[in-house]
Amino acid sequence: MKFLKYLLILLITATAFNSCTEDFEELNTNPSSLIASNVDVSLLGQGFARAQYFSMHGLHWRFQISENLFSDLYCQYFATTAANFDSDRYVEVGRWIDLCWGSFYGQAAPNIKFVEDFAAENGLANEGAIAKIWKVQGYHRVTDYWGPVIFSQFGNGETSVPYDTQESIYRSFFTILDEAVATLNSARGGNAFGTNDQIYGGDIDKWITYANSLRLRLAMRVKYVDPGLAKTEAEKAVAAGVMMDNNDNADMITTVNSKNPFTTITNWGEFRMSALMESILKGYSDPRLEVYFNPADSGDSDGDGIPYEGLRNGQAKVDKVPALNSDNSDMNTKWLPEGKGGLNPPIKVMHASEIYFLRAEGALEGWNMGGTAQELYERGIEMSMMNETSGADIAAYTASVNKPAAADANSPATTDIPVAYEAGADKERQLEQIITQKWIALYPDGWEAFAEVRRTGYPKLYPLLNVENPDLAATDIFRRMTYVESEFSNNNEAATAAQSISELNGGDKNSTKVWWDRK
Repeated sequence: MKFLKYLLILLITATAFNSCTEDFEELNTNPSSLIASNVDVSLLGQGFARAQYFSMHGLHWRFQISENLFSDLYCQYFATTAANFDSDRYVEVGRWIDLCWGSFYGQAAPNIKFVEDFAAENGLANEGAIAKIWKVQGYHRVTDYWGPVIFSQFGNGETSVPYDTQESIYRSFFTILDEAVATLNSARGGNAFGTNDQIYGGDIDKWITYANSLRLRLAMRVKYVDPGLAKTEAEKAVAAGVMMDNNDNADMITTVNSKNPFTTITNWGEFRMSALMESILKGYSDPRLEVYFNPADSGDSDGDGIPYEGLRNGQAKVDKVPALNSDNSDMNTKWLPEGKGGLNPPIKVMHASEIYFLRAEGALEGWNMGGTAQELYERGIEMSMMNETSGADIAAYTASVNKPAAADANSPATTDIPVAYEAGADKERQLEQIITQKWIALYPDGWEAFAEVRRTGYPKLYPLLNVENPDLAATDIFRRMTYVESEFSNNNEAATAAQSISELNGGDKNSTKVWWDRK
């Protein structure tokens, strides 16, 4: 059976996923024990659970080198305080990004492939359909980082595995979602994977809604490169039924063995709230400020009467002194280790608030999104805030003319847009409002926020204080990751060819835009 070639990786990671050790990379399995009688359907659910967790880089160090030290900084949710963390000055640290690539292709991708193949070979149509949906979720994050990546021929058994163009990958995503939803529509009310599904407990109806919502996210991603495709797929998604309230949210459950990675990395004291976050949340008097962050240990250091402080990105290495941690705000207590009061919260995958902001953007384009841009924008704010504050506070916030404030004397606000929707403003200013509120609502999903910053240019970022990447200026947006050293060692022919794919018309550089980044 084809899935046996993935089974060694699956069983190794199975041991890791269900253990409490942090040294699971050292675990091994005797290949001679892998006989057909050891393989049964019970492995399928375990494989899917691991595919979910590893696709989101759930383990603490994998998450740190994949997201927290790159996209979390490049969308300016956080800034680093550790002296040797050069990625905050636009340095693409090779060993980190190499581990990011390897984390997906060595952990998540084999589990996705195992589940998809096993389900196909054993007539498990619903499990296979959900695996396909999750395949799109996992791979869209990877291609959004690099552009052309290994996709259609992953696991081909050859010594060279070619890369697909991002355009072909994205077009495949819509086809895959079509196939998956068609299968699941005939099984509405049913269940697949049961409690092994870490997001919806196997609820097929919820997975259909999620697939439609994911289609909408991907449709909007291609708006500037193929507006016709974007409109068709976005309207199709909304007509089929997307997330409507927070009961539809996709959150990955966490346990003592599969923790939210922030509950570990916050304990290392290596990052704090960004100045942009301070500017926007303070200026808007946003009640989510104290939900997202804790007051700075040193209190109100800038004298504005509010003890929540943010740090400019791009701090020089010599300026990264221990006081930066105490002078700036850490994440809210719920994301801290349990010994410090942390709650090990679920891992955010997709929320209804994002879907309303996507629909608002589509409505701004004149697409049929089931409401006006303003209605959907305000509903997105409500979805993001409703579990954190009262309805009256949400209404007051939505109507507020507050604007972002200066983060400090040397950091004036990057924009003057208010919260209240400016119905009479031009389309671009309205888009900036929609995406800025979307950026707030996406927190702490820096991976998705980074993609949206690149796609739209919003929210407007602070220039970095220092840049050590000759390919980028302080006012530039970091555009993509470059191909990793291990690929040139193990898959050289394909990796070298990928550098010349016409989509990367700026070359294999951090300044080169991916296919969909065409605004």
